[in-house]
Amino acid sequence: MTPPRRRLAVAAATLTLAVLTTACGALGQAVDCNTAAQEATKIMNEWTTAITKDATDTKAIGTASKDAAAKTKELAGKYDGDVAAALNDLAAGFETLEKGDLAEVSSFTGKMQGFSTKITSACT
Repeated sequence: MTPPRRRLAVAAATLTLAVLTTACGALGQAVDCNTAAQEATKIMNEWTTAITKDATDTKAIGTASKDAAAKTKELAGKYDGDVAAALNDLAAGFETLEKGDLAEVSSFTGKMQGFSTKITSACT
């Protein structure tokens, strides 16, 4: 192989390695993001189930919200960047419900889709 061809071959090999490394990193991030979104959805579903057992029990709503906030914060601690920020926003939303205010619960349930969208968007 002549030197120019060797340089081109090395450059091509380096570029291929860089693309594969980037693709693997993106794939890994996508898997992590999917896991984060699935876990957040699980937390939201558990919270919804807990508060609908007795929608007038403000103490149960407060307890379920406190538990959901703690789980979401723990999940956020496993991620960084936009995913962590979106999860922390969800946790903050749960924290606003720890007093069991029924009006706040109604408002929050309307915002849950927005939190889900924010988490999913952080993954793209």
